[in-house]
Amino acid sequence: MENYVRTIRKAIGAEKIFVPGVRGIIVTQKEEILLQLRTDTSSWGLPAGSVELNETARQALIREIKEETNLDVISAEPMSLSCGPSQQCTYPNGDCIQCFALTFVIREWAGQPTPDMDEGSELKFFPLSDLPENLIAIHKETLEDYVRYDGNFIVL
Repeated sequence: MENYVRTIRKAIGAEKIFVPGVRGIIVTQKEEILLQLRTDTSSWGLPAGSVELNETARQALIREIKEETNLDVISAEPMSLSCGPSQQCTYPNGDCIQCFALTFVIREWAGQPTPDMDEGSELKFFPLSDLPENLIAIHKETLEDYVRYDGNFIVL
């Protein structure tokens, strides 16, 4: 199946579109967060991606985490739903999106983190107190939500 967003882009070009997506906050027992250095922006970000047609959010999360980190999700807790003006971004190629993203906290996984070398060139665990400066803005907001997360689902 062809990528849903690519199909839309063929029809409308770079115009802003609404994209349903998922984000994974992969957390170690030391509360370190796995980030990937993106190849398109040279910025650090969470493993994330869009939900494809005929796919659930959970299926998309499992697929995106596997594709971008080579990790297998064992359990994932839904944490938040993010949407609105702060969730807009423009990619280096000019494509504009506004995310409607479901974020999951992943504390159990299997495997060794390995970057896919397509979307990400490096994977690294960071303590929340020492996140990189060049963090993608919408993911920085997601991590701020994680810091205040108390087990109650957050809707933004």
